[in-house]
Amino acid sequence: MTRLNNDFYLRDTLTVARELLGKYIVREIDGHKLTAMITETEAYIGAVDKACHAYNYRKTERTATLFNKGGCSYIYLIYGMYNCFNVVTDREGEPCAVLIRGAEPVYDMEYMSMLRYGKPYSKLTKYQLANFCNGPGKLCKALAIDRKLNNTLLDRPPLYIKEGVDIEKYNTGKRINIDYAEEAADFPWRFYL
Repeated sequence: MTRLNNDFYLRDTLTVARELLGKYIVREIDGHKLTAMITETEAYIGAVDKACHAYNYRKTERTATLFNKGGCSYIYLIYGMYNCFNVVTDREGEPCAVLIRGAEPVYDMEYMSMLRYGKPYSKLTKYQLANFCNGPGKLCKALAIDRKLNNTLLDRPPLYIKEGVDIEKYNTGKRINIDYAEEAADFPWRFYL
């Protein structure tokens, strides 16, 4: 399957968020190609979105990556312990991104399981299997994605996204854990299978 090129990301953020469903994240590390299919995304558009780190074009050392042109990673830490992987979208100067909220592991699950749980995939409980990558922090742990990969171009190793399954039916809803964002908390910018 072909890697997505930068043209894919240089579009409207909501479109990119929807179309990332079914695509494959690939993380190359230590001779492994950890692969997971994207199942849940959230869009963030800095110009109008109080939930976006760069709302109203607020540029800081942390948010500078959001102002790049689409096609690179924006990775940040929440709660002082969990990494979150975002895909920067739109044109340069427009702070927009798509948070990858969830995925399903599809390749090299044994290595991913060791990263995520410290034990083989075959030894996981039903609960652990169901919660393998169903949150942004869990996904980053399973795919060894951390802030060292911030501002990485997403069309080449060590981190990239490939074509995947065409998704016709998906759900939309409010984004998660952004109650502080006033009216933006109600934007239906979460997309999931």
